[in-house]
This record gives sequence, structure tokens and C-alpha cells, in this order.
Amino acid sequence: MENAQMNNAYDNFEIVNLSSLSSSMATNIVTNHDFSSGLHSWHPNGCDGFVVSADSECRKGVSEKSVGNYAVVTNRKECWQGLEQDITSRVSPGFTYSVSASVGVSGPLQGCSDVLATLKLENRDSAASYFFIGKTSVSKDKWEKLEGTFSLSTMPDRVVFYLEGPSPGVDLLIESVVVISSSPSELEGTSTKCVSAGDDNIIVNPKFDDGLNNWSGRGCKIVLHDSMADGKVVPQSGKVFAAATERTQSWNGIQQEITGRVQRKLAYEVSAVVRIFGNNITSADVRTTLWVQTPDLREQYIGIANLQATDKDWVQLQGKFLLNGSPSKVVLYIEGPPAGTDILVNSLVVKHAEKIPPSPPPSIENPAFGVNVISNSDLSDGTNGWFPLGNCTLSVGTGSPHILPPMARDSLGPHSPLSGRCVLVTKRTQTWMGPAQMITDKLKLFLTYQVSAWVRIGSGATGPQNVNVALGVDNQWVNGGQAEINDDRWHEIGGSFRIEKQPSKVMVYVQGPSPGVDLMVAGLQIFPVNREARFRHLRNETDKIRKRDVILKFSGGDSSSLLGTFVKVKQTQNSFPFGTCISRTNIDNEDFVDFLVKNFNWAVFGNELKWYWTEPQQGKLNYKDADEMLDLCKRYNIETRGHCIFWEVQGTVQSWIQALNKNDLTTAVQNRLTGLLTRYKGKFRHYDVNNEMLHGSFYQDHLGKDIRAYMFKTANQLDPSALLFVNDYHIEDGCDTRSSPEKYIEHVLDLQEQGAPVGGVGIQGHIDSPVGPIVSSSLDKLGILGLPIWFTELDVSSINEYVRGDDLEVMLREAFAHPAVEGVMLWGFWELFMSRESSHLVNAEGEVNEAGKRYLRLKQEWQTKAHGHVDENAEFSFRGFHGTYSVEIDTVSKKISKTFVVEKGDSPLVVSIAL
Repeated sequence: MENAQMNNAYDNFEIVNLSSLSSSMATNIVTNHDFSSGLHSWHPNGCDGFVVSADSECRKGVSEKSVGNYAVVTNRKECWQGLEQDITSRVSPGFTYSVSASVGVSGPLQGCSDVLATLKLENRDSAASYFFIGKTSVSKDKWEKLEGTFSLSTMPDRVVFYLEGPSPGVDLLIESVVVISSSPSELEGTSTKCVSAGDDNIIVNPKFDDGLNNWSGRGCKIVLHDSMADGKVVPQSGKVFAAATERTQSWNGIQQEITGRVQRKLAYEVSAVVRIFGNNITSADVRTTLWVQTPDLREQYIGIANLQATDKDWVQLQGKFLLNGSPSKVVLYIEGPPAGTDILVNSLVVKHAEKIPPSPPPSIENPAFGVNVISNSDLSDGTNGWFPLGNCTLSVGTGSPHILPPMARDSLGPHSPLSGRCVLVTKRTQTWMGPAQMITDKLKLFLTYQVSAWVRIGSGATGPQNVNVALGVDNQWVNGGQAEINDDRWHEIGGSFRIEKQPSKVMVYVQGPSPGVDLMVAGLQIFPVNREARFRHLRNETDKIRKRDVILKFSGGDSSSLLGTFVKVKQTQNSFPFGTCISRTNIDNEDFVDFLVKNFNWAVFGNELKWYWTEPQQGKLNYKDADEMLDLCKRYNIETRGHCIFWEVQGTVQSWIQALNKNDLTTAVQNRLTGLLTRYKGKFRHYDVNNEMLHGSFYQDHLGKDIRAYMFKTANQLDPSALLFVNDYHIEDGCDTRSSPEKYIEHVLDLQEQGAPVGGVGIQGHIDSPVGPIVSSSLDKLGILGLPIWFTELDVSSINEYVRGDDLEVMLREAFAHPAVEGVMLWGFWELFMSRESSHLVNAEGEVNEAGKRYLRLKQEWQTKAHGHVDENAEFSFRGFHGTYSVEIDTVSKKISKTFVVEKGDSPLVVSIAL
């Protein structure tokens, strides 16, 4: 097993045979190469080291006699820890350097262990890069020679050479190190590789010019073709293409190992030209996937890209990936179509991803906030401006509400009354038929538009009817808001949308009831929202509910001497929970961990606690990932939510569970509850008990309605300290009638009536183009339950980082300003490790983007600092956010520091400080 370094990435080096080279050919650029001067010039990397002299009787680990001194590197906690030397001043670009080291190992080792030579390149303006030079396998009984070469294409600010590699706890022994510069003639016939991240393709033989060299089949055969199907299938470029054939599983395909050529913490772009052939399949899903084996033999599968390929044309499959840790083996492969269908590959390119500069902030002239883009909304001019979508009939009706719907009222403020007229739609023969308008020229890119309307349906409906304000944007459906109607009252529709690419045609229409059911629409408003005005309101609300007056009362000194004493107050932690989703692979990236620890105080595991992860096959339990993530959170005092015990949506349930009969399924559910909650008792502050019950019903369908309450009651018995949550999506945005606030309230009350100890309401918050009053309205409604509300999976998405920051600010300010909300969890923050594209706050290689900067500014805004002087009453007063504080007092004779906590409360908090 290769013990790759824990915080590095290796370029593609081939080990060079240096047996014919001697140190006399050139000057050794390593100083104190034989440790004759102790450890002078060498430094242990996060561990300890000492030198054993030639005549010492305490020689260890190697029975084979050493001719001189050697270094012992001990107390190694990680495989990457070893001995390093700065060689910056002694290397130059364009030269090839040969490495030869005599190494050994000592300690608790069975068999052999690898020792590696590595180069670390540091630049002031970017993260360090690490490159593999060579390795050798070493046993405890003898010295081995480690050899390799390297060459620098450009000169970094700092170059560090080091040796690393054995398992933690195993001592690394180093007898000598020789690094010499060699001319090309001296290395004739050897292979070297420049140390440069560069944009070179790391795939060897990417267009099959060298036949199938470096390629292999993954569970199938691969063959080379210059054409197929009587000349109908020919390469898009080059002379040949490869085919993965005789495939018996969807994961069979063509692969190439890229171990050593892919670097950790670098983003890579993958582009493959593919198509399918045979088995009477004309279209199928084709995927690029990365298989990664870690040094502790864990396997990871990373999905990179997928698309529908056809048997008609070559298509380009594109995606990105990043490795957080240091793998021992990496294989990239192409898979996907059904068994029996060939995958054809014309080329494959994997390059370091180009850094895309952020989009500029959108410049919107005359945004006309609050101005309705709908013509003749009040129908004062009959139905002019409207047209029927389909062969329905439009006319003007009366009797509709004279006031704006509440959510629009919250956005627009005082407004003239509505006319009381409505569009009456009759003779509807399809659900999509209704009133429509073209609004193409009235919309501006990157503006967020609020949608508001009163809707009502006529008689003749059987069961609840879904009414929807929809937009056709270049023939794509965009949801503007929905309402479920099962009576003859007027109902409010509230929603939002945003357009980020220039459309050629935009139509708005209202649709939904069953054919034959009349539809009435009144006061339809579509207007851009003024977010800054809303933010001003929210700042005032935030001050009321998240702050408290504080009086520092000083005693112990002469009050006259205290007067005018300088006081400095600083908040060290806001008590409001801001958390994020993390994954097991994330915590191998020290840059990710650093951002996590500095900017979040809660965490939730994306997948690692879910049943399909902890027990993918019956009886085969995997808690290792969750254990390691919990350990990290505990180390940094980060609280954790348990997500999730069960997931009600059938598509997320393992096949072995779906195959169980009722009795066995009941037993499996009980075992899951007992196993998980006993193992982690007291370790997770919250649990999402049965995820997305408004959108799925697998367990209820198979085990009856009582099973949901049983899950809550049993979880509470097994871990009474944990708060038990319901958790679902589209609660807050008006775009899903299955999960409206009213439906969610009904759902919680139903569980409580069955005795379920529901302790919290989880709103996932996967939201597009959020509008504050719509979100706030949902929170107000849910507030009647009297339970803490958390945003549990918040993410927002926009290709423009500034607009993404605006969306995030909307959601965070609405949450922080609402008294019922007690915490916010982001559903990740790091690019390539989020469920939605264009939603990250930190770019793949660690750069905080504009949306991330917005988050950090808000965190700063919500942290109090105050300073001033003690008044004549020996007091200092301020108003501050809830949380932990430190105060410094400079008296004439001494400087005093104290800490205190500001908790929620309506009356001023008096903190007595004795000097």
C-alpha cells in the first residue's frame, strides 16, 4: 500500500535508474547529506528527529551495518511526516536533478513500507504544490536505495525537498541523500518530467495514437477501430477511436490509471468525446467517474460528469473534480450505458482547470422596483393585453378582493385598492389553458421578480386543484408560484423568478385546474423587488430580537478614580448557530477545515450518517466515516446535527431494504434506531428523524401510518438529549403545493397527535431567487407551532457571484431577523462539493468568492464591539448581540480582563465586575 503524503499532490514522475551515477559527477546540492553534522540544515516535519553516530551502540532498526551516521525520524503521527531541507538557493529551472537516498525503517511494521521523496513548491500568491519524485519499498532489516529525478519549469519562491512515507508510528531512517544536477547526455535513455501544474493533459495516449497503451477495460474488453457500421461511424478527430465492448454491467467501460499525475487540492477539467453503439439503444447516459483508493484502503467513487449520448453523433462529456486527500491509487473511467451497448471514445483530456474570473456585478439601469410588468392588470380596458393560451375563452369577471395579497403588500407597502375585476377563463379543455401575456421586453437580467396574484376556481372540480403562475422562457417552464385550492374561496399565489441569460421570448400564463374547471385570476403582479429597502427593515428587526442592553457595573475601587476609565468590549462569539454541511473527503483538505473552523460553529454530515451509507448491504456497517467527522467536530468545539435516521423517499432507500417483507422491515427499522442512537447517544444535538415525509412515503406505505410517530418516540427513548426534527424542502418559497406552510403545520400537528415528540421544524432552504416577504410569511405561519425553526440545508444559486451573494444575504437576514428561527445550516460552501452548481462561497482551490465575502461581512456585522469610558455611576453601557464577550479595563494602576455571556432577555443585563 502506498502511503501517500497526507497534504500533498504528486505530479507524474517516472523513477529513473541512477545506479550508474555517482556523486562525483556533480556537486551535491543537499548540505550535510550524510548527517555528519547532526541534523544541521534538516528539519523534522511535524515530528521529532535525532542522529545516531557511526560509533553509537544505540543503533536501531537496521541489522545491515551502516558505514556512518544516520538520521532517525520518530514520533510520526501522519504518513507525510518526515525530514526536510530547503534547497531553494541551490536549484534552477531547466536543469534535471537526480535523487539517490539510502533509507530504512524501524518500529511496529509487518512486512514492507514505502518511503517517498517529495518536492514542495511554495509561492506567495497561491497554495503550495507537492510533487512525487520517487519511492522504494523498505523492510526493517536493510537499507534500500530510493531514486528518481525532477526538473523545474519555472522557479517558485521556495523549494523544499523531503523524505516521508511509512505508516504513522513507524520510524524513518535516512543514511544519506544525494541530489545532483545532470546534463541531458548523462541521463540519455531515462525519462523525466517537469515539475509544473501547468495545463498539460495528464492522460497518456489521449487520442489512441499509440494504440491501447495505458488504457484497459473495466470489467470488459476494449478494442481499437478506424470505423464501424460500414463506415458510418468514423473518428471525429484523428485516425482511430476506442470501444468498450462485451459489457455486462453498466459500470463496465474504458479506464486509465492516473495515480501520481493528479495533484490534491487542484481542480481538474475533464473533457471526453464519446458516443454509443449497438444493442438497439439509440440514447443512453454516459458518465465519467473517478475511483480513488486511499492509503487506508478506503474506496471512493467521484462522479465527474454525465450526459445523454446517442448512436448518431459524437458528443462532448465535460466536468470537473478535485481530490482533497492524498490517494494511493486513482483511476478515471467512462461508464453508464446498459449492458451490451458499446461505449466509443475518441479522446479524453484531463487538465488543470482554468481559473474563471468572477462576473462583474450586474449594472441595472432604472430597475423600476415595485412597478408591475403586467399590462392592464386591473382589467379596466377589458381583456386587452391578455390572450387565451389554447382554445379557452377569456372574459372580465367581478367580485375579486380589493386588497393586494399579503406577501405583495409586504413588498410594496401602501397601495391603491384593486379594481375587484378578474380574468374569467372558461371552456378549458387542457390543464395548461389560461390567461397569458408576453413580457419579453419588460424584464431585466439578474433582477429578482416577485409574483403575486389572487386565484379562484369554479365548480366541478373533484379533489384539490393546483393553480400555477408559470413562465415560458424560450419554451422552458419556469415556476412563478403555486397554490392548492379545494374550495370556492380566493387564494393567494406568491412566488419569484429571475432570468440570467438573455431570452428571445418570455410568456407568463396561469394554469392548473382540471379541464372543464373555470379559472379566475385577479390582481396579477410581477415586479422587481427592492432588496436594500427590505434589508433596512430587517436590520431594525434584528436589533430587537438578537441584541440586548448590557450594563457593566464596576466595584472595588474609589468611584471617583474609576470615572473616565477606558473600557474596551469585544464579542468573541455570537451564540446564534451558523453551520454547514461537510463530507468525509472534505476533512482531508486542511484549507477546507481552516475555513470551517473559523466561520462555522455547527456542522451536519451530507451523507455519512444516512442509512444507505452506514449499512449499504445488510449487516455490513460503516460508521468509520461518521466517527472521524465527529472527532474533528469535537476537536474544534463544533456542534453537530444528525442527518438523517430515515429518508422517506423511496428512491433513496437501499435495494436490500426495499426487498424485505413487513416483519423483516420492522426489525430492520428497529435495529437502525437502536444501533445508531445507542452508538451516538449524546453526540448529536439534533436528529432529522424521517427526512422529507411530505415528498415520500416508503416506510408509511410498507409499515402503516403509525411508523412515523414510532420512529420519533423510539428515538426519544434512546437519546432523550437530542432534539428531534421534521425536515423538508420548498416550505418557504411558494413553489410546491405539497410542502406549503399550511401542509407542513398540518403534518407536524398530526405527528404530535400520535404522540411524536417533535422538537423542531427543519426548512431545508434549497431556494432560487428568494424574496424576503415570501420567506418571512412562511416563517410567520410556521411560528404558530411554537417550535424552534432551523434552516437546515440552505443554498442559493446564481452564475453571478454578486447576485448569489444578494440571494444569500436575503436568506441570512430573514432568518436572523425572525424570532422563531434558532439556527442556519448551509448545505456546503466549497466548489465541487455541493449538490447545486453555482452555489459555492469558496472556489475549488480555496479562494473566497464574492458570495463568500458577503457571508463573512454579515458575520462581522453581527458581532459587537464597543468602547468608551466609565461614567459617574461606575458603569459602562452598550447594546450587543447575544454571545460571549471579553472586556478590558485600563485603570491607573493595572489592566484587567474579564469574560461574560449575553443571553436572550428583555430587560438590561447587569454584569458586575469587581476591580
